[in-house]
Amino acid sequence: MTLRRWIPAVVLIVSVAGLCAGALRPTLAQGDTAGRATLVRVPDGGIQPRLAVDGQRVHLVYFKGDAAAGDLFYTSASSGGPFKPSIRVNTRPASAIATGSVRGANLALGKDGRVHVAWMGSARATPRGPGDATPMMYTRLNDAGTAFEPERNVMQHAVGLDGGGTVAADSTGRVFVAWHAGGPSSQNETDRRVWVAPSRDDGKTFAREHPASPPETGACGCCGISALADPRGGLFVLYRGAAGLAQRDTYLLSSSDRGTTFGATKLSEWAIGGCPMSTFDLTDTSNGVFAAWETAGQVSMVRIGERGALRPAISPAPEAGKPTRRFPVVAGNARGETVMVWTEGTAWQRGGDVAWQIFNAQGAPTNERGRVPGVPVWSFAGVYAHPDGRFTIVY
Repeated sequence: MTLRRWIPAVVLIVSVAGLCAGALRPTLAQGDTAGRATLVRVPDGGIQPRLAVDGQRVHLVYFKGDAAAGDLFYTSASSGGPFKPSIRVNTRPASAIATGSVRGANLALGKDGRVHVAWMGSARATPRGPGDATPMMYTRLNDAGTAFEPERNVMQHAVGLDGGGTVAADSTGRVFVAWHAGGPSSQNETDRRVWVAPSRDDGKTFAREHPASPPETGACGCCGISALADPRGGLFVLYRGAAGLAQRDTYLLSSSDRGTTFGATKLSEWAIGGCPMSTFDLTDTSNGVFAAWETAGQVSMVRIGERGALRPAISPAPEAGKPTRRFPVVAGNARGETVMVWTEGTAWQRGGDVAWQIFNAQGAPTNERGRVPGVPVWSFAGVYAHPDGRFTIVY
């Protein structure tokens, strides 16, 4: 395949920090509102919310059960309304994993609003990958919208899955499942690559996966990955590299030919001699596609322009002494405003706080921000926008 490298003339990162402790409300109950942000817990005591919005309907996938071998559930709601009773996503019990916060499910909305879900299989998941490898699982909502089809493993060659996988879909019936792995002959993280398995028939069948990332970047083994297919035919993938093992930089892959070829752009550098177990987010808003990631305890976002070029953004100064900021997600409303949500203080087997900051249409931070406790172990937050400009944070 042909790789093209697009290097933007200006890359300014939005490092979300500078939260004034005196401006934060210390506690919020279920359904409480702080300004235009309403906070809601995941239904049924679940964790790891993944959200997608289709018109005025929000779709939610979450995890519940033993972190090493649990289940995924799906529900939906009209904007601002209660969630419907959940249905289980995985037909084989205990076939999903939540340990480490990076290996859970991802969802995407495709043709006619069909829900597509992909996740890293647990030790109990079947069918297995080649040579009994950990499988990359995929399923979709059936035609009637009443249940999920039996999950399938889409991994045909690229074994070594560790940091989970992701899924993207568009309105034409194209679906893409992506993950990073080294393959059967991999020696370490420096030869791992991002792999994409494409479907052109709305997820009925998938072609053999092909490498999307440049071989020289490597891929951080237990960091997450995010993908997005936008309505304009673009396909984007965010991942963390592992060049030389001690360099864990964030890369954006961009494709303008629906996943056939990709260009790679480095978004940030991070010299760290180990895997930080981080996640990424890609979101399409009325103000463009936004990419979000973390580096050295700060969360960042940038707006993606035409052909993967990155637009300038404001970088507020960080505040010293704050807990590590992790697991960023982004949503945008019809006014062009953007909210970034992340966790603070979360770590291995430890929950923490959920924090947020709203930015105006020009990318400048507003006074609408906050932080509250209550993020469970292995979890993070999700967020979506309402038609009237409000935001709901699910945690």
